[in-house]
Amino acid sequence: MNKFLVLIAFLLTTIVNAQETTGSIAGKLTDREMNGEALPFANVTIKGTSKGTTSDYDGLYVLDKLEPGTYTVVFSFIGYETLEIPNVQVVAGKVTEINTDLGASAASLDEVIITTVSRRDSEVALLLEQKGAIDIKESIGAQELAKLGVSDAGTATTKISGVTSSEASGDIFVRGLGDRYLYSTLNGLPIPSDDVERKNIDLGLFSTRVLSSLAISKTYSANTSADQASGNVDITTRTLRGSEELNAGIRVGVNTNAVGQFDSFKVSPNQSDATLGFYDQSIPTEQALEYQSWNTQTAELPLNRRIALTAGKKFGDKFKLLFTGSVSSKFEHREGIFREYRSNQLYDYFSDVENFEKTDNTTALLDATYEINDDHEVKATSLFINKLTDQVYESGRNGRGVIFEETSPAENLNQFVRDQNIKQTRILINQLHGKHRFFENNELDWGVGVNLVNADEPNRIRNEVNYDGEDFVQLGRTGGFQQRKSAQKIEDQEFNAFLEDQITIAKNDSLDQNVFLQFGGNYRNKERDFKSKFYGVEEDVLNAVNPISIDDFSNVFTSENFDNGTIDGTTLPTDRYRANLTSYGGFSTFNYGKGKWNVNLGARFQRDELDVRFRVNNYPSTRPQYSIKEYDNIYPSLNVKFSPSENSNIRLAASKTITLPEFKEIAPFEYVSQTGQVTRGNPNLDASTNYNLDLKYEFFPSNGQLVSLTGFYKKIEDPINKVQDRGAAGVFSYFNAGEEANIYGIELETRIDIIDAEDENALDFGIGFNASRMWHNQDLKDVYEDGTYIRTFQYNNKTEVGLQGASDWIFNGSLNFSTENSDRAFRGSIVANYQSDKIYALGAPEVQTQTDVFYNDEIVEKGFVTLDAIISKNFGENWSIQFRGQNLLNPEIERYQAVRPSTTGIEADQTVRSYSRGAVLSLGVGYSF
Repeated sequence: MNKFLVLIAFLLTTIVNAQETTGSIAGKLTDREMNGEALPFANVTIKGTSKGTTSDYDGLYVLDKLEPGTYTVVFSFIGYETLEIPNVQVVAGKVTEINTDLGASAASLDEVIITTVSRRDSEVALLLEQKGAIDIKESIGAQELAKLGVSDAGTATTKISGVTSSEASGDIFVRGLGDRYLYSTLNGLPIPSDDVERKNIDLGLFSTRVLSSLAISKTYSANTSADQASGNVDITTRTLRGSEELNAGIRVGVNTNAVGQFDSFKVSPNQSDATLGFYDQSIPTEQALEYQSWNTQTAELPLNRRIALTAGKKFGDKFKLLFTGSVSSKFEHREGIFREYRSNQLYDYFSDVENFEKTDNTTALLDATYEINDDHEVKATSLFINKLTDQVYESGRNGRGVIFEETSPAENLNQFVRDQNIKQTRILINQLHGKHRFFENNELDWGVGVNLVNADEPNRIRNEVNYDGEDFVQLGRTGGFQQRKSAQKIEDQEFNAFLEDQITIAKNDSLDQNVFLQFGGNYRNKERDFKSKFYGVEEDVLNAVNPISIDDFSNVFTSENFDNGTIDGTTLPTDRYRANLTSYGGFSTFNYGKGKWNVNLGARFQRDELDVRFRVNNYPSTRPQYSIKEYDNIYPSLNVKFSPSENSNIRLAASKTITLPEFKEIAPFEYVSQTGQVTRGNPNLDASTNYNLDLKYEFFPSNGQLVSLTGFYKKIEDPINKVQDRGAAGVFSYFNAGEEANIYGIELETRIDIIDAEDENALDFGIGFNASRMWHNQDLKDVYEDGTYIRTFQYNNKTEVGLQGASDWIFNGSLNFSTENSDRAFRGSIVANYQSDKIYALGAPEVQTQTDVFYNDEIVEKGFVTLDAIISKNFGENWSIQFRGQNLLNPEIERYQAVRPSTTGIEADQTVRSYSRGAVLSLGVGYSF
């Protein structure tokens, strides 16, 4: 470690010393065809040399380490006229700024602004060193995502320091805080969830083709919703670059786990109603009991594939249009085990769990921008996502599966379970944004959005049978509805809007002065209609019918058997809940920046109204069938930045926020997983209050390089946790299990260019690394009502425990290789991630008076390492090829639980779920017209 630190110190010292004897050319490029907006990805070269770079997302560029002298600088961008600037003077220790615009026609040289100033006075150099000058924000753009081989927004978040994802739940965790503590937006407007199990949308639905950038604000600012503790994920969709675009790509790959299933990859019979990823149910679910097959089918050619197209054009000087879309299919196969314990005793056990999953995804983005004049612009964005997931789950085929009390040992029967499901998610997001400059010092931004979501499970098929491992099969007989088909539907409608006005009081770049007042408001109304219904089949007497094998259940669910009464259909009343969230607020912030200091102080008033009405089975009808929550609060925010030197910042941020319960955390509907575990809501759940504090130091050795260290603290009152509920095995619910949770942490991030070759054909080499260490705990409380003891959340002599979803350690690293020759560009990246153990669900006592004996310990998701690699190569101006290797180590994903059987009294960790996802190898070809 000491040698590593010495090496970094040496590199940084060398860079700083080099800057004292050389000069730089830096500046900002703007797009004349886009009303002066920043122009990213433009080429900037020194004529007659191999020295060059490209502008970043803010249009900023820098050419470092130039020997003093006179140069000709060349600016170019696809579809635009090339601009040459002769006689550019470079002076040692100074920055020569060249700020210009590019467009379809050539610019006049007298329009180009050239100044030579010290680095401290250079506005462009400061912008390069200070991304996100007010709050603490980390962004990752489409160019870097492509370099890292990232294909979707969900994976993109895990490349940011302090961010992980859970294989068990699929949630994104920022600084140890999961789904309920996060807030997601698209172009600044909230986006709905596609899953009853989550508050936030599955970011994996967003292909990187529709992204311009993805940003995570880890600190709160008053102009965003206060419903967050870990941060705000904002996805910025892309727009047309230049005057026209047309490119296409195709990618083919394979999941290594699925290779051995080419002739036997299982899908549900629902695939008969699916065409190109769109599902259209031909038989109502109730009639499907009799008229649709219960048996699995086989998928043809289970190869991952993807086709993508992007097309755009500018019409005249004011209107531009962009379309980008993709169609993809992927296949996953998993094998592992499943165990379930209750009061430290083994209840359910399967050693041969097998999952087949086929996912079809169609994404289409349409962006239209109209420039009314230099001061006014209107932008419309429509995003359509269609995701169809077909799942087949099997366990017990080996004849050794056990479900507690289903059969007696004397019968020599074990259990087999098959669960077939199809999930259809359709999302339509429509947004309209406007930007206006009414006066020189007044800018107004606004946005309105309408979101529609249909997230359905239209025909889920489940069979639980008893099996002797050979040829005797008996329909399950304990618990009811063990042979069933079910339908679940979610319809979400949402309207949202924001208005933000900024009045600049004083702005003087030479004095580094920026004083402004910002105020505005937000509104959000989301309605959900949820319903679920079970349709089951029961036999008249035990063994009235017996399937001929576990691979053919359809032979007993026949019209003849229904007609003669051997089997009968049965139903449960429809589970239903309707929920409404209304959230509105107003905010005001005041920013004072001068010299080395910038202080931003804000406050937000926000009112949140949650109204959930439900009527579900397994919930006492004597209790209220509704839950109404109302919260009125003022949420302050403070962001302070101090720049002790020209290439470093110290930032301080403090805020208060709220965490609202999610619809599914309140509604007591019981969702049954493939393994038979149940998750249900809690109508008595309350919001959490969060206090956040961050302190960050960042040092920028040069453009593109960064070393930063952040310390943070969070205090959460009434934290919400997923808890193993008492009184039943495999039931999870949500509780304010403690009075208070505390999180302390540090984050280290580095991005260093080890080799920055001057020859465009030579290889550049850089490293990226970030690490997080967190300490976290929460108390486990006793619950009293009117002085009467009701229950406790303490178990196994534990009065406190770690926070659900928080890893103590998180590491992300990347090695990046590239050449700068655009026609023959070569890029390669190796990306690794490690996250240590994290709590999947808190434990709970089974017997309230003997919590140290009869309890279920917390379930922990074991840490693992992932490794990805990507290699890409350009062939001329048009062709490119890319190889991706994802999840190359194919680690075992494991959840474990500490178990202490009463027979031995010896505690040991037991695996309760394990599987591997397989490595994904793919090859893609692209062509730009």
